[in-house]
Amino acid sequence: MPSSVDPVALTQALVQFNTINPPGQERECAHHIGQLLSAAGFTVAYPEGEEGRSNVIARRGGHSGKPICFTGHIDTVPLGAQPWSVDPFSGDIIDGKLYGRGSTDMKAGVAAFVAAAIDLADTFDEGPGVVLVITAGEETGCEGAYFLATQGGLLGEAGAMIVAEPTSNFPMVGHKGALWLNALTQGATAHGSMPQHGVNAVYKAARVVAKLEAFEFHRPPHAVLGSDTLNVGTISGGLNMNSVPDLCRIGIDIRTTPGASHDALRDGLGGHLAPDLSELETVIDLDGVWTDPQHAWVREVFAIMQPVLGDMPDARGVNYFTDASALTPYYGDIPTIILGPGEPSLAHQTDEYCFVDRIEQAKAAYVAIMTHWNAS
Repeated sequence: MPSSVDPVALTQALVQFNTINPPGQERECAHHIGQLLSAAGFTVAYPEGEEGRSNVIARRGGHSGKPICFTGHIDTVPLGAQPWSVDPFSGDIIDGKLYGRGSTDMKAGVAAFVAAAIDLADTFDEGPGVVLVITAGEETGCEGAYFLATQGGLLGEAGAMIVAEPTSNFPMVGHKGALWLNALTQGATAHGSMPQHGVNAVYKAARVVAKLEAFEFHRPPHAVLGSDTLNVGTISGGLNMNSVPDLCRIGIDIRTTPGASHDALRDGLGGHLAPDLSELETVIDLDGVWTDPQHAWVREVFAIMQPVLGDMPDARGVNYFTDASALTPYYGDIPTIILGPGEPSLAHQTDEYCFVDRIEQAKAAYVAIMTHWNAS
């Protein structure tokens, strides 16, 4: 029987690895997790998309039916400009809160499912088993997950998936997609004192931004996830004050509900922004994910979470994207639930923390979910 792993102590250990992305450098953190799993009898691989950007695939069992997949990422966002009141890489626990960059998003979730899998390791050998997919590069567009999905059969099979992103341990059945675009306007430079000799790209951009503010998606709202949204997040143009700018770039963040065609949306947006638009550059293109809340396995997970939450969960989703954008379609659009101990409101925040009791709750829930899958 493998030695039990304390999910709180493991969260502290993972927070102490600096995996800020960019540059990520997840290798040491990945190998720390992999060594624990290997010692518990899991078959472990460390596929690297780029130097130092290690992913982890660990599996055990799989002799009867498809395993259940648990997934999470180990890269984090930067610390931000505001000073922290705690060491962001300490994992210190203060008043029941475990502090550190990545504590809530989402090293606590990874630690909880790794600890659960190790506790149950010997029980997987005769059943469907479990596959753990721990990724690099999620924060910058699910790069690690998409890399794994292009590596032939490296990911193997799975019959259902838990994404351990922060949900305060509430099981979410979907998330929006993300389409990030740069809209470019072009002009002709001239001396700032003679603007009539140039074409001002910023003026074009201003007209583009006005059209973006008025853009209509013409899609009905999703029953749970709501409406598609568009936000202009950045605008940059010109080289100096006394020249006519010949290039301007507008950063657009679009969040779509499942079923949206991003290709059609790009085409429609291009026509809407004519004639001032010169080019639309795609930065991130991730589809939304949705699982029918009446699916039998979803109802089983809801029942497992009822005593933890106090009430039977209802159908909810999250606005942020996850690695499920890559992994759910890879596995054949398997039922997918987003469920993790972190606090959604604390992701990417200064003085990020995760409640210790949520980490312990998550491990217990993951044990129950894994056990139920392998008993059915």
